[in-house]
Amino acid sequence: MRIYTRKGDDGTTGLLYGGRVAKDSAAPTAYGDVDEAQAVLGLARSESARESELNELLIALEGDLWVLMAELATEPTNRHKLVEGTSLVTDGMVTALEQRIDDLSERFEPPTEFVVPGQTRIGALLDVGRTVVRRAERRALGVAAEDSHVVPYLNRLSDLLWTMARWQEGESLPTKETRT
Repeated sequence: MRIYTRKGDDGTTGLLYGGRVAKDSAAPTAYGDVDEAQAVLGLARSESARESELNELLIALEGDLWVLMAELATEPTNRHKLVEGTSLVTDGMVTALEQRIDDLSERFEPPTEFVVPGQTRIGALLDVGRTVVRRAERRALGVAAEDSHVVPYLNRLSDLLWTMARWQEGESLPTKETRT
């Protein structure tokens, strides 16, 4: 089997359960940003210990992002074909992120001011992931169905990534204004 199909040479891409759209249309742009976020999480994971809580958490989040991309890559007329937790984001997935944020927040003293990213490499990578997720959230607004949990999931994920970055740094460097 070849990796290339040549079907996209005309500037279109296939959607889950059929249909083709321009590669620069709203849906591929939105799930492309999610794909980028997933890659950044993979980069952060490559810096973590293989047998660590961080590694396991990042693997789970990367899996969730496949679900989210599947939902964004489906035409509204085919939405009924999506499977909760497999190709459709659920409210439970959002709640799980909230629980993880609460759990991690209890492990460190949260900063009370803006922080300067980059205390550690993993923390910096998680902050990059957070910014990509924020972009994906903005792009998903125009694509996600009205009753979708995609946007709330991305919103919580960016909060979780901020929390994870602070957790990994241990101590945050405050902005210049608060250091003087």
